[in-house]
This record gives sequence, structure tokens and C-alpha cells, in this order.
Amino acid sequence: MFRWFLLAVLLLPALEIGVFIWAGGKIGPWWVVLLIMLTGAAGAWLAKYQGLETLYKTRQSMNMGQVPREEIFDGICILIGGVVLLTPGFITDAIGFILLFPVTRTPVKRWLQRTFRRMIDRGNITVFRR
Repeated sequence: MFRWFLLAVLLLPALEIGVFIWAGGKIGPWWVVLLIMLTGAAGAWLAKYQGLETLYKTRQSMNMGQVPREEIFDGICILIGGVVLLTPGFITDAIGFILLFPVTRTPVKRWLQRTFRRMIDRGNITVFRR
């Protein structure tokens, strides 16, 4: 997993620069800057909206005496999506919007749940219960 993270950290900025240059040649550099600012603002608004909605659902689950499992993974995806959207770049913006929209977030959330389950089963993550 660390290898994939390291590869992404090294490769993603180079890809973003390439997309910036390509987009700047197609639509002009000022439009690229404007799009970066618009996607950042839209992403911040959407992250706030989705975060508050998830917080409301979490409170409802807890008031009914249930553990908010789905909401925890929603919150993780929304947090990562919001942070990624604040970084400049079209590739990271696409990843951020995928994590913020509930329809596209669901498959990512399911993958994340399976990954955590495998890590728990292998003993990579230890869960303590009271």
C-alpha cells in the first residue's frame, strides 16, 4: 500500500502539470486558472454540504442506538474528497468530486470497507472493543 501511495505522490504532480499545459493550450491559461478556482470553491461548498448531511445522519443513527458505520465511511470519503479538491489540478478535482457525490462515493466506500475488513482479518489493523 505504501508503494502505491509513493507512486501517486511522485506521478500525480507530473500528470497534473501535463494536463495544465494541455488545457492551457486548448482553452488558454486564464481559463485554466479560473476553472481551478471554481472547482475549489464548488468543492468546498459541496464538502461542507455533504459533511453536514453526514453529521445529521450520524446523529440520527446514534439517537436510535445504532453504530453509524456507513456514516463513518462517508465522513472519511468526504474529508479526503474535500482536501483533494482544494489542491489545484483537474485529476485531483475529478477524484475529489467522485468522493463527494453520494452516487459515485458508494462504490469507493464499499471498496474501502472491504479493504479495512481484509486488513483487520490479516491482523494489520487491530480493533479493540469494550
